[in-house]
Amino acid sequence: MITSIAWKNVWRNKTRSLTVIAAVTVGVFAGVFAMAAINSSIVQRIDAAVNEELSHIQIDNPGFRGSSDIANVIAEPEKVVSVLEETPGVTHITGRIIVRGIASTSAGSAGVEINGIDVEKEQQIFTLKERLIPGTGSYFGSDTRLNSAFIGEKLAKELYIIRYILTEESFATLDAEGVPAAVTGKLKPLENQRFTTEKKLSEALSGLLSAKEVKLYAMKIKEAAWSYREGSKVILTFLDANGTQTGAAFRISGIFRTNNDFFEAFSVFVPRDELLRLTGMEEGQYHRIIARLEENDLTERASAAVKASLPGLEVMNWKQIQTDLAMIADYVNQIYGIFMVLILAALAFGIVNTMLMAVLERTRELGMLSAIGMNRRRVFAMIMLESIFLSIVGGFAGMAVSAIVIAITNHTGINLVKYAEGLEAFGYSAHLYPTIGADFFIMLTVMIVITGIISAIYPARKALQLNPVEALRGE
Repeated sequence: MITSIAWKNVWRNKTRSLTVIAAVTVGVFAGVFAMAAINSSIVQRIDAAVNEELSHIQIDNPGFRGSSDIANVIAEPEKVVSVLEETPGVTHITGRIIVRGIASTSAGSAGVEINGIDVEKEQQIFTLKERLIPGTGSYFGSDTRLNSAFIGEKLAKELYIIRYILTEESFATLDAEGVPAAVTGKLKPLENQRFTTEKKLSEALSGLLSAKEVKLYAMKIKEAAWSYREGSKVILTFLDANGTQTGAAFRISGIFRTNNDFFEAFSVFVPRDELLRLTGMEEGQYHRIIARLEENDLTERASAAVKASLPGLEVMNWKQIQTDLAMIADYVNQIYGIFMVLILAALAFGIVNTMLMAVLERTRELGMLSAIGMNRRRVFAMIMLESIFLSIVGGFAGMAVSAIVIAITNHTGINLVKYAEGLEAFGYSAHLYPTIGADFFIMLTVMIVITGIISAIYPARKALQLNPVEALRGE
């Protein structure tokens, strides 16, 4: 009976109740959607780190990670592979030769880390092949008399392998993408001009287009002007096994694009056999052995088991290598909880205010209920339930709206290309696909109920302090 009365009391003043419910709905939606967007960014960064850059477990000779000395190879690599094969959860294993060197062209140079890889095994562990930019070649699929290299877009730009040219085809692409003729007409003076950097093209665009036009169309113009001559060459210079400087010309087989500028600018991948021959290292030598696991949740347990079996080697999982990312991943639920507590705390003041007004307006009614025998416990429960109902209705409405919007934006994505340069400098994607687990909604439901209970305490105590006789006399 108390529950039924409390529910009816909520809707006695529909305007006030709906206002509170709307406020709770908007607050919950804002919090949940913000958390989903942040969560997607973290999830995408973890996936990229594991699937494109690090995998789950890396094993090195102690000291190699800090010095990159070519002589610091792994002793008894067969034993390492055997231990990994016996470790539960390990699905794929590969080895790399890694040397530091310089990549150069006639126009520029940059320090790089050259990874000699087993092309077939790497495809079983990493998804870097899927990051190939269309039109730049293949993932070691083309035949060439030269050595072949797979490099990142950022490095290609630093070496001036990628340029920007507005050709007739570029203008046709812009027309197809809906760029107004008035804008493309202003770009005609730039036709067939070659810009060696994106910055120089941006400066040219700023001189021809208005600030609004630059903001709306600059990215499309840059994409249309993006130019790369397939099969470009790069010279890789490094020290061989004897400490002698050596190098060779490599034909670029393809260019990959990730969301991590540092990884793009620093990493060069070449077939292991080619690097083995150039360095003079012996067959079967590795600087790093990498393992892939069935599930990310097995990372800590598996790496601990491998480390215990290989005490003389440095065994690190992706969380130990990317400590900042691991910290965020481990404490993400706590971060979400703190954020939602702050939002619900702010909403609680609105609920308290509404319930207090309701109690004061019903002074005579509450006095009558007390006079006919409703005890203090039931009065307290009634006020408590009214507050909980307001919180739950608003909270569930907010979660429902959040779920719908998250589902839509997870499909369409949120484009933060305006901030791409800053985000990608830290390895985060500028395209977000909001997502959040069911456990978060369960936690949020509990928090909403607790908010309703806490919000009702003061108004309910106020109701209990009413004297039935005085309440009945009041207007």
